[in-house]
Amino acid sequence: MVRQRVYGMIAGYEDCNDHDALRNDAVFKMIADRLPDEPALASQPTPSRFENGVTPASLLRAIDLTVRLGVERLARKHGGRVPDVVTVDADPTDDPTHGQQQLTFFHGFYDQHQYFPMIVSEPTTKHIFVAWLRPGKVGAAVGVEDDLERVAAAMRESNPDARLHVRADAGVGGPALYAWCDAGGHAFSCGMGPNKKLNGWAEPLVRAAAERYAKTGVKQRLFAVRPYRARSWKRDYRVVAKAECGAEGSNLRFMVTTAKARTKKQAEAAYDFYVRRGESEQRNEELKNGIAGDRLSCHRFCANFARLLMHAMATNLLSALRDDERVPQELRNAKPETWRTKIVKVAARVVQTTRRVWLETSSSWPHWILLRAVARRACVCARAP
Repeated sequence: MVRQRVYGMIAGYEDCNDHDALRNDAVFKMIADRLPDEPALASQPTPSRFENGVTPASLLRAIDLTVRLGVERLARKHGGRVPDVVTVDADPTDDPTHGQQQLTFFHGFYDQHQYFPMIVSEPTTKHIFVAWLRPGKVGAAVGVEDDLERVAAAMRESNPDARLHVRADAGVGGPALYAWCDAGGHAFSCGMGPNKKLNGWAEPLVRAAAERYAKTGVKQRLFAVRPYRARSWKRDYRVVAKAECGAEGSNLRFMVTTAKARTKKQAEAAYDFYVRRGESEQRNEELKNGIAGDRLSCHRFCANFARLLMHAMATNLLSALRDDERVPQELRNAKPETWRTKIVKVAARVVQTTRRVWLETSSSWPHWILLRAVARRACVCARAP
C-alpha cells in the first residue's frame, strides 16, 4: 500500500479515492509486485484504514528510514563517503487546511488555518531528510534541534567526523539553535532580524550604497562584518550586513554565522553561501505543489503525518531518479509536472506472456528518447543494492 500510494503521488493521484480505479491498473500492480492478471490492489477504504492505523512509533521508524536513505545517497554522491561537512537547510512551510483536522490552528502571520511542518533537506542530493508535521500555530523554530540531531547522529554513524553546517532563516535561527550547534561542533549561517544597534552600525553602509547608485545608476551591493553578541547569546558570533541599493530602493539585511568572515570579501562569500538556502524553497514547492504534499485531509494528526512522510518519499524518489548524468539535461531539474507529461503518463499496451511482461509504447511518442534514457536509469536503480 505504501508503494501504491507513493507512486500514485508521483503520477498525480494523491487521494485515496483515486485508487478505486488505479487498483486494476496493470502497471500499478507491477509496482506492487503483482502480475497484471493477479488480483486487484487495495481500494480506497483499505489505504485509509492503513493511514489511520499508523502509530507514533511507526512514524519515527519511517523518519529514521528516510534519514538513513538520505545518508546513503549522500555517501554515493561523494564517492562512497559522507563528507566531513554537510550543509543542511532547515525550512518550515505553511500547509493550509480546510476541515476539522486535529491540531490545525489559525496562524496570524499566514492568516489561515494550517499545519506548520518543518523540512530539513540537503542541497546536493535534494533529499528531504526530515518532514516533521507540527501543529498550525507553533513557533517556526520548535523542534528543529531534535530534527537536526537525528540527521547528525545518522551522519556520524557513517563518518564519525561528519558535522553539519545549518542554514536557516531568522525565524528558525536563535539562541537555542546556536547553542546546539556549538555543543555538537556544528556550524551555522542564519538570517537575523534588525535592531537599533545593528541598524546604527550599518547606516553608513546603506548611505554608501545609495551614493554609489546615484553616481553610477548601477545596482550596488556592499558588505560589512563585525563580532556581535546579543543579550541572549552565550558568546560572540560574526554578523554580516548586506546593504543593497537599486531602482527599487535600499535594502538592508543581516546574517549571523560561525563561518570565517573577517574581511568584506569573506563576508560577501559567507552571505552568498547563506542565500543559496533559498533553493530549499524550491524543494518545498515541489513537495507541496508538484507532489501535492498539502493534501493532508485526514481527521487524525498521525494519519496526516503519515501522508506527509509518503509525500516526502515520493519527492525523494523523483529526486534520486533525476540525479544522474544519464538522465537528459532537460529532465535533471524538471518539475514533477514535466515528468508526468513526458515520462510518467505514457500510453502503453501491457502484454503478459509466460515468462515476461511487455510494455509496448507507441513508436510515434514524441518524448521517446527521454523515456528510453530514464528507463535505463531506472534499471540501474533497480539493480543497486
